[in-house]
Amino acid sequence: MNETLKVLESRRSCRNFKSDMIKEDELKAILKAGTYAATGMGKQSPIIIAITDKKLRDEIAEENRKIGGWQEGFDPFYGAPVILVVLANKAVPTYIYDGSLVMGNLMNAAESLGVGSIWIHRAKEEFESDFGKDILKKLGVEGEYEGIGHCALGYAAEPARDAAPRKDNYVYFIC
Repeated sequence: MNETLKVLESRRSCRNFKSDMIKEDELKAILKAGTYAATGMGKQSPIIIAITDKKLRDEIAEENRKIGGWQEGFDPFYGAPVILVVLANKAVPTYIYDGSLVMGNLMNAAESLGVGSIWIHRAKEEFESDFGKDILKKLGVEGEYEGIGHCALGYAAEPARDAAPRKDNYVYFIC
């Protein structure tokens, strides 16, 4: 089996990260892979906000926790030191699909480099709020962007679990 197929079959969501920051060259490679995701008509509607600043990372985690309704002290990013927020321009009809493909590329690229990842939701709600809008304003991002997801990154603190068996009737053939 080739390396790409191995990565696609072995990637699992990581829910326990070490606090160690990932290497800069790994982060850059993961981000680059995200920018090469397929997008509708090549419009490249998504943007990626890479957060390595612990203070901002923790503020986003707290906003996410509140939206999710979890108890104080819970970290919805499971201790991951890097958060990549994917947003996409709502003016492009394929923006949700485009952003979702970026998320997939980010997670698969991370796996190929030995970096753990997990897709965390509630970016939509975060970036509809004043909290998220202020982040975009500070970055100079203009337009109507919707949060697609957070790709939490870091080194796994424990081995990945085995994949669940694939369900019956996952694929149907018409020949």
